[in-house]
Amino acid sequence: MSDDTSTGTAAPPARDGSRPTAETRRELGRRRSEVDEELRGTFQSTIDEAERRLSRRLPALLATGAVGGIDVGLGVMALLLVREATGSELLGALAFGIGFIALTLGRSELFTENFLVPVVAVVAHKSTVGATLRLWGGTAATNLAGGWIFTGLMSVGLPELHEVAVEVGTHYPELGISSTSLASAVIGGAAITLMTWMERGTDAVTGKLVAAAAVAFVLASGRLNHAIVVSLEMFAALHAGAPFGYADWLGMAAWAALGNMIGGLALVTVLRLVQIGRTALQDERRRPLDEPREPAPAPSPSSSPG
Repeated sequence: MSDDTSTGTAAPPARDGSRPTAETRRELGRRRSEVDEELRGTFQSTIDEAERRLSRRLPALLATGAVGGIDVGLGVMALLLVREATGSELLGALAFGIGFIALTLGRSELFTENFLVPVVAVVAHKSTVGATLRLWGGTAATNLAGGWIFTGLMSVGLPELHEVAVEVGTHYPELGISSTSLASAVIGGAAITLMTWMERGTDAVTGKLVAAAAVAFVLASGRLNHAIVVSLEMFAALHAGAPFGYADWLGMAAWAALGNMIGGLALVTVLRLVQIGRTALQDERRRPLDEPREPAPAPSPSSSPG
């Protein structure tokens, strides 16, 4: 059998048109065998998504963030409607998933979703810290602006929700700046970043929707301290005449964002990068942005079943 088929796939020609040596092809096959190909695929999908998000012009970035705030606002409205009609926190949490389903199908974004995607691209040398800070700042600001406008409209259009909105929104100022609210924020950041990783790991729309609905339920039923969700629930309460002010909201939002970043970056992003391993990361760093990835080797006959 010729060297060209020894790894199960023909290696592409080098830049000067020559064929890679047999030793080079064997090294490529060895390196790829060290990495779980499903994990590699999720990693590569994450980088591709990061390149898409980070390369957008500022108007598109801001519009995407604003729509994300409106999508989550829709989920908050559904939560309040169900809570007001049934008095059930769990049913309200299920209804809240509508917002995250809209977020997923509409390809909008939350500030907290961007702890994984751009950071992985920076570590893989496919983007910069400056581009990540631009994405974070623009998305966070427009998430909040879109959510504030939507909850204001909800307050005017559905005045019967005022009482339950105040009840839900007051929970977070009552927690205050404490170890409890910080731990809740760490869990919330880890949950939303895990959702992002799960969505990158599948091409099936059903799988993405299951991930979105499940994490939305966990966030709402546990009243986890998630910077954007907390902000919109507090906005709804403020529009309805809450017994706290915007200074209270700002303190809670900043505290939640800190905890979300700890959970999203330390508990999920860093550990996922360790799980992926150095080999896949180094391969991605060596690949120029405009160059397609090497195809994964086919399994050898000896590894096939039977």
